[in-house]
Amino acid sequence: MFDCEKDIIAYHDQKVTLPQADRTAMRDRRNSNRDRLEKGLEKNDKPAPEEFVAQGSYAMKTMLRDDDNDYDIDDGVYFDKEDLVGKQGAEMSSLQARQMVRDALDDGSFDRAPEVRANCVRIFYKKGYHVDMPVYRRVTKDGETYYELASSSGWTRSDARDVTAWFDKERDLSGDGQQLRRIVRDIKKFAKSRSSWKGRILSGFGITALVVEKCAFHSREDETLYSTMKAIRDRLNLDLEVEHPVTPDAMITSGADDAKAKLLRDKLSEAIGWLAPLFKSDCTRNEALACWDKVYNTTFFSERGEAEEQASARSWARPTATSAAIIGLESASSAAVLSSGGGRHA
Repeated sequence: MFDCEKDIIAYHDQKVTLPQADRTAMRDRRNSNRDRLEKGLEKNDKPAPEEFVAQGSYAMKTMLRDDDNDYDIDDGVYFDKEDLVGKQGAEMSSLQARQMVRDALDDGSFDRAPEVRANCVRIFYKKGYHVDMPVYRRVTKDGETYYELASSSGWTRSDARDVTAWFDKERDLSGDGQQLRRIVRDIKKFAKSRSSWKGRILSGFGITALVVEKCAFHSREDETLYSTMKAIRDRLNLDLEVEHPVTPDAMITSGADDAKAKLLRDKLSEAIGWLAPLFKSDCTRNEALACWDKVYNTTFFSERGEAEEQASARSWARPTATSAAIIGLESASSAAVLSSGGGRHA
């Protein structure tokens, strides 16, 4: 396979992974929402949250850079079950709990008011991204403590922290946790490389689960990426269902003929075909870079190759200090011969 490792790493670092400045801005807004919620709950004479927990790709550090600012940040808020009661002492429904959080957040500072969604309260920002705040309650029963999510189907046993813990454990077991995280980001980036795929292809969480399951590690980053794409495609050819990694009997996909998993499988097959020239003995660097451009629907790789060629041409055209000195001595010698009126052929 033609070696494009440095190019894949450069693409990841420059176009895929979320810049630290963006992560900092998101953290600041997350913290502002936490403060806003606590003040709103106090103002409305509602119970204070027990804790907040960052979740999803933000917590796992697998978020992607997005030119359209289409970011989805998850930040769970946790209450004690005994505190979530109405004025008459009746237990709050899952909908009432989400409405309580929405009302506390809605302080009039947003252009678009926060909304109650099926499994969270969504907060919108002008730049295009949003923060989802799932609402949980802590339940203690028969000596056991567990958590329930305020979902559209009622209070459902769930705790997103389990997913983060699962991913961290898998990273530790993988032998190269940093590479595993990069490959997750790279394949998620591929799944978002065409706007027409949006909403139709397997979710980032589903892709993360498949990468953890099938990541094929190599010493070279580009070989790991290719082999993992192929391993996931082959796995989906056999079975389109993807189990939830921490919730027993739960699925990420919906049925044995899941359309989103099927689209991911088909697009991975196309990408594997586009990369076939990399395995030809006479493959050139420009051809290889064009293949990766096609996979990611970009011009990044070819432009990188062109920049290298231009830099190389400039280095050949620019005389070194030593060669310039030699040229100068030769010129001076010629001038001396001419001024004396002599020389071998005078």
